[in-house]
Amino acid sequence: MNQEFKVVVEKHPDGYVAYPLGLKGIVVSEGDSYEEVLSNVKSAIKFHIETFGNEIFEEKEPVAEAGISV
Repeated sequence: MNQEFKVVVEKHPDGYVAYPLGLKGIVVSEGDSYEEVLSNVKSAIKFHIETFGNEIFEEKEPVAEAGISV
């Protein structure tokens, strides 16, 4: 399965946290670098899908994408 997910990545003083949108359940990953957290969240998503199957997919996009300038 090759599927794309929107992933939120947050920078914190002690590293990064990432979580995907559009999946039921909790999938959160952390890492010391941006590259590490993306690798970790990718592994976590794969594990979540393998463990719980297709019923974990949300039916609709949970968040609308928007870009703004102020």
